[in-house]
Amino acid sequence: MSDKTRPDISANWSAATLAAQALGHIDEKSRAVTPPIHISSTFIRDPDNQYRSGNIYGRPDNETVREAESVIAALEGAKHALVLGSGMSAAVAVFLALKPGDHVIAPKVMYWALRNWLMNDAAEWGLRTDFVDTADLDAVRTAVRPGETKLVWLETPANPLWTITDIAGVAEIAHEAGARVAVDSTGATPILTRPLEFGADIVMHSATKYLNGHSDVLAGALATNADDEFWARIRRVRAIQGLILGPFEAFLLIRGMRTLALRVTAASANAMALATRLANHAMVSEVLYPGLESHPGHALAARQMRGGFGGMLSIRLRAGEAHAIATAAKVALWKRATSLGGVESLIEHRASIEGPGTPCPLDLLRLSTGIEAVDDLYADIDQAMRRAAG
Repeated sequence: MSDKTRPDISANWSAATLAAQALGHIDEKSRAVTPPIHISSTFIRDPDNQYRSGNIYGRPDNETVREAESVIAALEGAKHALVLGSGMSAAVAVFLALKPGDHVIAPKVMYWALRNWLMNDAAEWGLRTDFVDTADLDAVRTAVRPGETKLVWLETPANPLWTITDIAGVAEIAHEAGARVAVDSTGATPILTRPLEFGADIVMHSATKYLNGHSDVLAGALATNADDEFWARIRRVRAIQGLILGPFEAFLLIRGMRTLALRVTAASANAMALATRLANHAMVSEVLYPGLESHPGHALAARQMRGGFGGMLSIRLRAGEAHAIATAAKVALWKRATSLGGVESLIEHRASIEGPGTPCPLDLLRLSTGIEAVDDLYADIDQAMRRAAG
């Protein structure tokens, strides 16, 4: 794509405009406003045996993938971005770029698959991991080992309890000890939080979720302002291990991101309305949502998130585990399925999914609020709780 067709990206453009325009790129040959899908697995060398196009082979090189990466980088205010085959592959690529013997800190409450990988598999790569309440800066400060700790991994809001971590506070502690900070910002999205602005070194997304937003693509993303040896190792991990995203999936991801701001705004508004109403429901003992003033991280979330508190919340039912499971079985509008961030609302009994060792209370239901009419969503979960109670 020729630079002649690329507009100057104004620093004043909002994330909503950047996403909706997909940076405003126009295909030079066709003049199409929708980017083409590049599917070639190999590329022609120049007569002198060079690759001046920058494309050598389809595993590390694809123009559609690069287009998705450029949108994500712009949304995060980053200089560089990588798209990978899933959120899990994006997260693991960061840890695999570390060196044997490195010490890492991760949250006690975080995405369960990555937590399980860190608990059960990371040691085989020579990594030493401590799990810490990262919302407690004193606990982070105590856990950091100057000269040994190389990475502090954060997730905020943290799935499925939606705890809030002070990114800037952790970054200050980590950087003083010579460690990098990576933030899983899947739940917040760049519409609500841009972690690099708070001192994070790397941002990670399960792009399967909000960035795509239509439950039809598996993808992961990383973004950074650093162009250093560590970022080079991450790029190499992606290329060598084939942690790639196909061009059609990249195209769908770009398409999904065009409505990111609308979807996140609508989902956040629905989640706030549901959290407020469910907090007063007789069958609900607690609502976990950072938008509520009763949430212990509310004040920090209000400073760290802009324009809303996200579309994710969890509720705890007074009658316990059996009632929670039965409620999930009685919904009609909510979909009983794993994942989050789609236009459709999902409900899930998380402890059943996470299994032994989960920090998730047995009476908890995780709710991914979509963009449906909020009155319909409330009425459906209300009737499900009542029917489940018999």
